[in-house]
Amino acid sequence: MSDRGLLRKDQLEVSLHNEKKLIKEGTLKDENPLDLSESFRVLCNACRTGDLKVCQEKISEGVNINARDQFDYTPLILASLCGHYEVAQLLLDSGALCERDTFQGERCLYNALNDRIRNLLLEYDYSKSTDPLQPLAAHISSLLTREHPQTSDIVVTADDESLFLHKFILAARSPYFKQKLSVSPSSSTWKLPNKVPPQAFAAAIKYLYLGEPPRELRSGPGTGFTESEVFAGIDKIAKYLQIHGLVDSIIDSGNRRIARQRRSAEVAKGRDQLETWFRENIIANKMVVETSKVNEVKWDRDNAIFADVLLRADETLVEEEDGLSASQEDSRRSSIPVGPGASATSSEPIRKQKSVLFPAHRAMLLRSEFFLTMFSSPFREAQVTEHLNIIDVDCSPEVLEIVLTFLYTEKADFGLDVAVDVLFAADLLFIEKLKAKAAVVISSLGSGNVSQAEAAKTREAGEEEIDIYDIIRAAWLTRVQRLEEFGARYLAYRLEAHIDSPEFAELIKESANRIQKRQETDSIELLDDIRFYLSERFRLRFDDAGLEEMMEEETEKEIEKANAMNEDIKQITNGVDHLGVEAMPVPQEDQQKPPRPHEHVPVIRTLDGQIAGDEFDSDAINYQILLDKLDSLLERLDLDA
Repeated sequence: MSDRGLLRKDQLEVSLHNEKKLIKEGTLKDENPLDLSESFRVLCNACRTGDLKVCQEKISEGVNINARDQFDYTPLILASLCGHYEVAQLLLDSGALCERDTFQGERCLYNALNDRIRNLLLEYDYSKSTDPLQPLAAHISSLLTREHPQTSDIVVTADDESLFLHKFILAARSPYFKQKLSVSPSSSTWKLPNKVPPQAFAAAIKYLYLGEPPRELRSGPGTGFTESEVFAGIDKIAKYLQIHGLVDSIIDSGNRRIARQRRSAEVAKGRDQLETWFRENIIANKMVVETSKVNEVKWDRDNAIFADVLLRADETLVEEEDGLSASQEDSRRSSIPVGPGASATSSEPIRKQKSVLFPAHRAMLLRSEFFLTMFSSPFREAQVTEHLNIIDVDCSPEVLEIVLTFLYTEKADFGLDVAVDVLFAADLLFIEKLKAKAAVVISSLGSGNVSQAEAAKTREAGEEEIDIYDIIRAAWLTRVQRLEEFGARYLAYRLEAHIDSPEFAELIKESANRIQKRQETDSIELLDDIRFYLSERFRLRFDDAGLEEMMEEETEKEIEKANAMNEDIKQITNGVDHLGVEAMPVPQEDQQKPPRPHEHVPVIRTLDGQIAGDEFDSDAINYQILLDKLDSLLERLDLDA
């Protein structure tokens, strides 16, 4: 090992020793606790093998991705060490830690298999990797200074300081406000005890709004309050509002590492409080009504959960019978009998469409650019009326609940069955982070790792978990590059099952038509990506294991051995012709004798039914067959690429 490597190793050991000492003293919290559970073991194995699907499933189950196994490895270290870029990216997006001034963070960077992964780790700095709730905290903090659109519904005053605040945030974060507002929910003003330093009052409100603790406590000129008086005021108001973490966050602000841990814990606590309030008030008070009667709903602006808008999502009616005519479908949809005696002969009750109404707060909906623009406009939805405006959202109630959960809590746990619908809803509402999350779910749970074994299973079974054609079209419509690449790779690894289908040909044609004013020299993006991943699919069998070099060496040895044998045969048979000795013929029965059972070798066939010498010969032939089929497809479609 070089001197530089030894120095690096010594630094890591010193870092580990100091870190363990501080954790043992209770100064630091152990960010990487030992986890010997079965779920964590499965996650670690998935990180070793690069199984995106299992990783996503375990993350969704709530497994601690920053824990360590019995060998002192975290999932991120394993993914980086084994060279699985997509898994490392998924872990970082989900909140995996990689700080350069920590022992595990240094190990992760030091052990990364290649520069691509190392650069990815370096890109995820403090705000990205260690605080995944930062976007939620930043938005709630911004509500204190946002003037337009106006969303506050209460003015809280302490001495001469007044702040325009939001009842639902105060009720969720402070037991004091929760109790007071439950008694008097229509109150629009609140006055706190006098003689509280303005800076102490501002610090308490900022804490409730998930803001950073103040770095200094000196009061402004002319206020008459010293630093100790301000701190005493903070302690007093924290006890009064029952927000006990405020004082500790100020005390710990001097140490960066401890302050970061304290900050993460406080934001997580705030998120949990908001989630509890969201579940108990927003979700618990959603209304299910007949779609035809939605406009009859009148929800007063002064309500116990302080909602100022209603979001509507209509259920999708699914016909249980096949072969219904258009007139029958219209009849079911409108509940109007069609033709004489239609209602009398129908024994099945017609199911009326339902709509779900979710009470919500514009302050949280502003996280969506769609709602921000809507509420900033002069249109009806932005007006303050006696009864809450009902806003129709083009998605299912299930998807709308997922969207609202994300806006209020930053959580987005959903399965593959609704991921595409969430993708479209997030695209409609301009919620980029949720759209990215939907893309991750699709590419992870939809056999996203597309390993050789996984692809072979689906090719042999003839069944697939997802409709890849719909996924690719969704990627085009929502402009998600990650999904476009996933779709191309998915098809390339299963091209045998798709190359001859009309749907595949139509998809290639659509990809070609996406280029406006397409010239003959223009390529087809989807086809180029499929060719690239097809090459990767067959190349990986050689590159990953170094089989290409091994086969070259074996071939050279076989040639040398064969040449030597030929020389021996020539020497033995030299002069046989002169002696007039004739070679003895091989008996007919020996020529036709079948091989013995233990000598049986499985026959390997290519895609066109020909017998190949071995798997590598088969791969080479199959690769060329698939390329030729792609070229033939282009000829049939009259496309140049």
